[in-house]
Amino acid sequence: MSTRYLLRAVAPLGGDAVDVLLADGVIAAIGADASAEAGPDAIEVDGAGLVLLPGLVDLHTHLREPGREDAETVLSGTRAAALGGFTAVHAMANTTPTQDTAGVVEQVWRLGRDAGWVDVRPVGAVSVGLEGEQLAELGAMAGSAARVRVFSDDGKCVHDPVLMRRALEYTKAFDGVVSQHSQEPRLTAGAQMHEGVVSAEIGLAGWPAVAEEAIIARDVLLAEHVGARLHVCHLSTAGSVEIIRWAKSRGIDVTAEVTPHHLMLTDEEARGYDPVFKVNPPLRTAADVEAVRAGLADGTIDIVATDHAPHPREDKDCEWAAAAFGMTGLETALSVVQEAMVDTGRMTWADVARVLSSTPAAIGRVEDQGRPLAVGEPANLTLVDPAARRTVVPEEQGTASANSPFRGRQLPGAVVATFLRGRATVLDGRPQDDPDGSLRAAGREATV
Repeated sequence: MSTRYLLRAVAPLGGDAVDVLLADGVIAAIGADASAEAGPDAIEVDGAGLVLLPGLVDLHTHLREPGREDAETVLSGTRAAALGGFTAVHAMANTTPTQDTAGVVEQVWRLGRDAGWVDVRPVGAVSVGLEGEQLAELGAMAGSAARVRVFSDDGKCVHDPVLMRRALEYTKAFDGVVSQHSQEPRLTAGAQMHEGVVSAEIGLAGWPAVAEEAIIARDVLLAEHVGARLHVCHLSTAGSVEIIRWAKSRGIDVTAEVTPHHLMLTDEEARGYDPVFKVNPPLRTAADVEAVRAGLADGTIDIVATDHAPHPREDKDCEWAAAAFGMTGLETALSVVQEAMVDTGRMTWADVARVLSSTPAAIGRVEDQGRPLAVGEPANLTLVDPAARRTVVPEEQGTASANSPFRGRQLPGAVVATFLRGRATVLDGRPQDDPDGSLRAAGREATV
């Protein structure tokens, strides 16, 4: 018999406090019935002051395995995801070997299943080896045990318009979506940060906003022509927001994501030449930050996705030009959204559930995640304490890498508990060791 949990006086989506019973992998009862049906063996969780959300779903995570286990493994990355309140993540395709065949995506899917912290949905590459020359095995990946529905060459742009058109046509056949890293490569050769006043003053090569906006404009027109689904990765500029807004007004089937760091940080961070702030797309201006916040609030931008990009210390502890692009983000995402959007009054907790759970699950066609908080629904849940304050110490996080841009920063909110189909992966803010009995001893040691 599975463990039963009685969540006392929790606030679903920030509403009225109620009791919630979890049993047999589902939400068994809500309200007065929860206490009556709990029974003497139920584990009680004090939820006073806590907000209950559906488990978070990340459409954009880099787990690095296979190939870069020195930065992250599926085990350590999914453990970090659970600590951040996630119950499902989409693992990007830029691994070694690339996730461009059914065999590799099934390997990643099985590693996630064996780890047991969250559901892992592999993202298939659009092109063979991410080289942008030949379509990968899209149909085979879609029909594999991993049931891939999201395809991306993230880290690189599908810059050839003919290949992009063919990818859109192909994925349309099985209700898939192409998730585009929008970056015109010829406009960003050698680029180190956002092109603007700061880059000119500190002498770093610039990455112009138009390099992102031009690809988005092209791709929404291609999606309209083909009648296919398009998703825009890590949108970062005010102009990009306006293009997405225009595309949606025409009825084009496009969705877009923004990262937590693009909701919070600006290119001013580069003045100290600390490579932890080097990311692709780059941190933009304060005006861009305001525009993406407004776009997320009004629904132009559909979701928040972490673009969690772990790196070993040597890839960041070097001069700016030699450093790798990318930041960790799974364990700070919810707090950043709270600070940028909830605490400023731009969004409610119901909105947070939409942009961090139900909509990313819908885009990825993940049927049992992001579900309503209702009796009979899968108990994929997150409990967050919105009144908590915490100082970010990357070395104390679950991820195997420490390249967080929020080091030393005090952020609001803390994940108190995460439940995956009614099983606690996190309780009292701590990961539950060997949550389903399947974690290997070597894997546990690797994440300490």
